[in-house]
Amino acid sequence: MQLLQALCQIPAPSGNESALTEYLLRYIQHNQAAWHTQPTVLAGAEFQDCIILVFGRPRTAVFAHLDSIGFTVRYGRQLVRIGGPVVENGYRLVGEDSLGKIDCTLVVHEETGALSYDYHREIERGTELTFYCDFRETDTTVQSCYLDNRLGVWNALRLCETLKDGIVAFSCWEEHGGGSVAYLAKYIYETYGVRQALISDITWVTEGVQPGQGVAISLRDSLIPRRSYVDRIRRIAEASGVPFQLEVEGSGGSDAKELQHGAQPWDWCFIGAPEDNVHTPHEIVDKRDIDSMLALYQVLMREL
Repeated sequence: MQLLQALCQIPAPSGNESALTEYLLRYIQHNQAAWHTQPTVLAGAEFQDCIILVFGRPRTAVFAHLDSIGFTVRYGRQLVRIGGPVVENGYRLVGEDSLGKIDCTLVVHEETGALSYDYHREIERGTELTFYCDFRETDTTVQSCYLDNRLGVWNALRLCETLKDGIVAFSCWEEHGGGSVAYLAKYIYETYGVRQALISDITWVTEGVQPGQGVAISLRDSLIPRRSYVDRIRRIAEASGVPFQLEVEGSGGSDAKELQHGAQPWDWCFIGAPEDNVHTPHEIVDKRDIDSMLALYQVLMREL
């Protein structure tokens, strides 16, 4: 969990993921010698702040988005949402502008719902603010801001340790409309002929998906994946013995939306641990679901 804590503490709101990208590139450089297979690392201006890791002869790609929700300072003391954060008076926000580091408080105006901040000075416009990271670990759970999707990134990095054949792609902007997966998917399809994907992201605890019961395989959210592909995944999961749950939702989305709306014939399936307190500073996940998420990804990347 030390790696997960480190990931959660790095601010990377949509559009400003570069600090997390640099951390991942350093992590990959320092750790890849101990991995089963040495990947080709694709990064740089051609991919903006995204990273593609290519292992062996890939058949399947895993997509994990780097970015998080947050806030942008507007004019005066106004704030604008990045993505869909839950807002509550008193949430602690942090950031940095040219005058130094910032540690301020979120203010939600009761009558209008408008957002602002409480701080001893005005913060420069355009500054991004994110939830303060209070990482809490027990014997059974982890709790922090931005487990969505630092836990998906953690899962993808741990998968790299044993991966023989496959692609791991770290994307940007997912929380605020997407935009990067379209060019990543095009590059991967045209260069490697890969057209099936797993989405390493975090889903919700609901009346039908409970903590501690295993990773969730999503049959649908606001989009509907191709049933024959999802059925293949279900058969592999059932044979593996890894605990899992089936999710059916009518809303929500992920990096999969750009795969389905793109010009290439991608199959995709969202597979992720369920969390409670979604998009708050107090997101919480059961460690049993984290274990089953990584175990199922390891099986699927061998079998698909």
